[in-house]
Amino acid sequence: MLQPAGKGSHIELGIALGQGKITFLYTPGKEIEDLKTTCTFYHLSEVKKCVGDLAELIELVTKTVTVTES
Repeated sequence: MLQPAGKGSHIELGIALGQGKITFLYTPGKEIEDLKTTCTFYHLSEVKKCVGDLAELIELVTKTVTVTES
């Protein structure tokens, strides 16, 4: 999920988590770390979070998918 995202994205994130899918949450800033203002899903250990630039997200996804496929 790329942030900012709408309310429907949280439904999709919940479905993906329920199906055991690998999930990534990306935002350029640190706002997803705020427990008071974010969705509970963001703080689950199954959600792989990436804060920074898109190059870091690409690296995280590439490493995760490569490890999972082996």
